[in-house]
Amino acid sequence: MVNKKIASINVFMIVFSLWFGTSMGLAQEGFIPHGTETAGGATWVVALDGTGQFISIQEAIDQAHSGDTIFIKAGRYVEDVTVHSKEGLKVIGEGMKKVFIAGLERVGTLHIGKWPYGATNVEISGMTIQQHGGLGVGIFNGAGVTLRDIDVNGLIFSQQVQRVRIENCIVGGSETTGMAFADSDAILIGNIIHDNDHGVSVGGTSKVELKNNVITRSLFEAVLVADNGQASVVQNTLVNNGGGIKFQDEGSGEFRGNIISDSKVGVAYSAKTKVMRAHNAFHNNGIHDQMNGSAISMEATNKANQDHFVSPKFVAPDRGDFRLKTDSPLLNVGEFAHLGALGPVSQ
Repeated sequence: MVNKKIASINVFMIVFSLWFGTSMGLAQEGFIPHGTETAGGATWVVALDGTGQFISIQEAIDQAHSGDTIFIKAGRYVEDVTVHSKEGLKVIGEGMKKVFIAGLERVGTLHIGKWPYGATNVEISGMTIQQHGGLGVGIFNGAGVTLRDIDVNGLIFSQQVQRVRIENCIVGGSETTGMAFADSDAILIGNIIHDNDHGVSVGGTSKVELKNNVITRSLFEAVLVADNGQASVVQNTLVNNGGGIKFQDEGSGEFRGNIISDSKVGVAYSAKTKVMRAHNAFHNNGIHDQMNGSAISMEATNKANQDHFVSPKFVAPDRGDFRLKTDSPLLNVGEFAHLGALGPVSQ
């Protein structure tokens, strides 16, 4: 009887040792077998090689609870991804150049929110998203959506979303607009927006703040404010676009501290727009100011607005490097340490 008990204990210890050793080994390799619980929620790993809990991003999102974090390992994921009815969820890729998400069937590779369900305080970062059907990222309903360190090929579209934040992203290659907002409020900081029909469009009743963005090679305007939209365009670099900033319909707002260069039209207005401006730099534009499609004389107005008409002295504009040189005349202007999105660098 005693021998049987000892044998049972020995078997238990062997099984426990195997389990414990295996678990420790997996933990040392970075594998999280059941989701690591933290004060902020669980962390789930998505990996195509099977070293995570999931090989599909969508399956991980469906499994996750509000407050959880989903970490995506390097790889190319060919699937449609939707985040809705979640609060405080973070979806973090291993890196912009390491995680690639391509759409599969529908229009829009990544959807955040789904009618009539939104998403709240969701953060997406560290990946590249390839558009499908012209739409890269669609944000529908909800509030507190952050996109950070993402490369998006195609359109980012926001409709009826509050507190959108898009930061340090690269957005380009859209046949329509790089970022479009309808009845939303958003802040765009430190993005590179390139090679789209329009750079950023603000429509409906949207309120959008743009700061320290570079917008280049738009077929039409870098920034278009239409309908009853409002835009605050402060300290951006708008270069090589069909137009710099255009306010049409009853669009309104302000633009201060920007560099607008090498465009057909620097700034365009309609008779109904209400706009405040100060300390903008214009260089090598076909027309500096336009009202209702006609060029207007702005000598007195430009003086009142303290505009500047000089070469910005970019580091290497032919290579897309729009940082200012240390001898740029656009340093320490008005309230700004420098005009435009990018500060000076030594050569």
